[in-house]
Amino acid sequence: MNLSIPQQNIFDSVARFRTVSAGRRFGKTFLAMFEIAKIARLPNKRIFYVAPSYRMGKQIIWEDLKFELSVRKWVKKINESDLTITLKNGSRISIRSADNPDSMRGVSLDFIVLDEAAFMPKSVWTEVLRPTLSDRQGGALFISTPKGYNWFADMWHDAQMKDNWESFKYTTIEGGNVTAEEVEDAKQDLDLKTFKQEYEASFETAGNRIYYPFNVADSVKPFIGDVPNRIMLFNDMNVDPMAGCIVVQTKEGLHVIDELKLVNSNTDELAQEVINRYGSRSVTAFPDPAGAARKTSAGGRTDHTILMQYGFNVKVKRKHPAVKDRINAVNRLLQDAAGNRKLFIDPKCKFLIECLTKQQYKEGTQLPDKDSGYDHMNDALGYGVEYLYPVTKPVTSIDSPFGNTPTKRFGHF
Repeated sequence: MNLSIPQQNIFDSVARFRTVSAGRRFGKTFLAMFEIAKIARLPNKRIFYVAPSYRMGKQIIWEDLKFELSVRKWVKKINESDLTITLKNGSRISIRSADNPDSMRGVSLDFIVLDEAAFMPKSVWTEVLRPTLSDRQGGALFISTPKGYNWFADMWHDAQMKDNWESFKYTTIEGGNVTAEEVEDAKQDLDLKTFKQEYEASFETAGNRIYYPFNVADSVKPFIGDVPNRIMLFNDMNVDPMAGCIVVQTKEGLHVIDELKLVNSNTDELAQEVINRYGSRSVTAFPDPAGAARKTSAGGRTDHTILMQYGFNVKVKRKHPAVKDRINAVNRLLQDAAGNRKLFIDPKCKFLIECLTKQQYKEGTQLPDKDSGYDHMNDALGYGVEYLYPVTKPVTSIDSPFGNTPTKRFGHF
């Protein structure tokens, strides 16, 4: 039997590390055997297939792997107690389990398959398996159905922005092993979140994400061209961290080109950092409305006053918009009901990307979780977006946030 087209796409990738989010019955085990054989055909290779448990590893792949290698007359020796196959060319393939990580320490490997990686502790990869690949410059295939926004989801998203990594996502239907009628029947038996996770390989369904339209593939793209002379600062006035986004307007909408995350800081330092990075460019700030009264610096100056003293043109509403309006404004720009996307994030804004990906509502509420540390950067983004693109009522025209002439700075800072 040949690989399906999606399986072949994964198989043909030359990336050292590949992450695959796949629906149930996609054919993960079949693909894993092809991947193992591709490496094992070369002499003296050392390969691990790692499952979440010993029982799963033995049940999922052991018998099939023995059979396929035996009929090809590759096998020299089979060790049933150690679940290791030694080939005639000196290569060895071992089945291992994440529930016994110490058994995998101290070896040198050329290739690892982590099957159902989302159901393993992150430490199995970072502390145990990753070091085993270093001396041989080995590679790894992570393949799993999702389990919410855990470390596997992080790795899958990060792989889209890292050299020598590649990520793939395929549904059960795309795997070609399950009929459309069967998938439709499954919809009748499963709740929506479970169905999307198990059959559509979706990370969006587990948990209670606030910024659900955001995803790396569609929302993250580099800003191309020179930074214009007029830029915008969207910022939250929290002290630790002081968070801000540098934003430019484009034909498509808004593009976040940079982020500022200053620990144990104040508004003076935030403004100075903007000037250090962007020189004499005209800056329009869209700050937290509370900054009209809040003072994060000495001298009795409010946060808004400080921004104006640095020559920033400050645009702010008299009071906070409703939290849900601010969130809805961001979500609408990320993707509206017609499928249009008007808000994009540059890949270097790693913390903002993490915040948009991970911030959730508190369980059973519509209150954003503010204990995770993901709220301040999202709030900063929201203040500017909601000011420019409010959702509470139609807006036929918006004052230019830049004014008619560049704002002159005050003094030298």
